[in-house]
Amino acid sequence: MGAQVVEAVVEHRHGERKRVVRRAAPDRSQRIRLAAQLAFVALNIWIGAQFYLWVRWYERGGHGMAVSRPAGVEGWLPIAGLMNLKYLALTGRVPPIHAAAMFLLMAFLLISFVAKKAFCSWLCPVGTLSEQLWKLGRRIFGRNLRLPRSLDTGLRGLKYVLLGFFVFVIWEMSAEALADFMMTPYGLVADVKMLNFFRTIGETGIIVLAVLAALSMLVQNFWCRYLCPYGALMGLVSLLSPIEIRRDTEACIDCGKCAKACPAALPVDRLVQIRSVECSACMACVAACPVEHGLQFALPPRRAAEPGLRWARRVAGPGAVAAILAGIFLGTVFYARATGHWRTNLPQAVYMRLVPHANEVTHPGM
Repeated sequence: MGAQVVEAVVEHRHGERKRVVRRAAPDRSQRIRLAAQLAFVALNIWIGAQFYLWVRWYERGGHGMAVSRPAGVEGWLPIAGLMNLKYLALTGRVPPIHAAAMFLLMAFLLISFVAKKAFCSWLCPVGTLSEQLWKLGRRIFGRNLRLPRSLDTGLRGLKYVLLGFFVFVIWEMSAEALADFMMTPYGLVADVKMLNFFRTIGETGIIVLAVLAALSMLVQNFWCRYLCPYGALMGLVSLLSPIEIRRDTEACIDCGKCAKACPAALPVDRLVQIRSVECSACMACVAACPVEHGLQFALPPRRAAEPGLRWARRVAGPGAVAAILAGIFLGTVFYARATGHWRTNLPQAVYMRLVPHANEVTHPGM
C-alpha cells in the first residue's frame, strides 16, 4: 500500500450501520522518535566519555589526554538545575556554578509546556532504556504486567512525594544559601561524585539497579511511571501544553487499538483529548490507529476558512515534534553559550585539588 491512502468500509462496534472511513497511511512517528532517542543517547555517551577523560586527567595529576569539561554533563544534575532556577528567580542573575544544569532544565520544561512530556519519551536516555527494557520483557515473556488500578495509582504517587521533598527543601533556601551551597566543595564537584557513584558502585547499588531493570522488563516504564521525580515535574508542566492527543469521535471506529498501545495505560479510546500527566507524547496510540485522522497530536481545532469544512486541523506530526524538540534544545544551548553562561569557569587549581578527592567530599548538611 505504501504511503497511499485507500478507502475502506468498516462496521461500527456499537451499531449496525456501515460507513466509509479512510484508512490511515503507514505511520512514521515511531521511527522518527527512535531516531531522536538514539541521537540523544549518542550525545550523552559522547558527553560522558569526554567528562570521564576530563576527570581522569585531574586524577592523574595533569598527565595524559587533556580535554575540556563538557558543560552538558550538568544535564544529569537536575537538583542543581532546580536550585539555580530559584536563584535566578530571586536575584535575576545567572548563577556562576552549574548554570548549564539550569538552562537544560529550562529547555526541558519549555518542551513539556509546548509539546506535553515529550522529553521523557523522545529525549531522556533513562526513558529510552526503560522503554527498551519493557519491550525486551514483552519479547521474552509474551506480555507486560498491568498492575491493579488501586496499586498503580498508589505507586504513581511516589514520584510526586520525591518531587515534593526536593521542592520543599529548595523552597526553604534563600538566595544566599543557594549560592553558598553551590560554592561548597560538594556543590563544585557534584558531577564528579555522580560519575564516581557508577565507577565505584557497590553491591547494594548493583542489586538496586538489577531490581529496577527486572521490574522495568515486567512493567512498562516502571521507573518513569512510579519513581522519577524529574518526570513528575515534566508531567505537571505538561498540563499547560496546548498540544494534546485528540480523538476524532466521528472518524473513530472504536477498535480500542490506541488504548492497548498506550504505554501509560490511558483510556485513549474513551477520551476526546488526553490531558493526563502520564501522557508523554510518544504517539504510540496515533501509530496504532487504523483510521486517518482518528487520533492526532494537535492544537485545538479552529474554524476553517475553506467553504464546506467546519474545522481546520492544526496537527503536530512526528516531524514537527522532532523540530520543536531540536529547536528548543539547541536554541537554549546556543543562547547560553552566546551570553557566556554555559560553562562553569573555575580555576584549574580548584579542580586539581577537589577532583582526585571527590569521594572524600561530603554533603554540607551531613
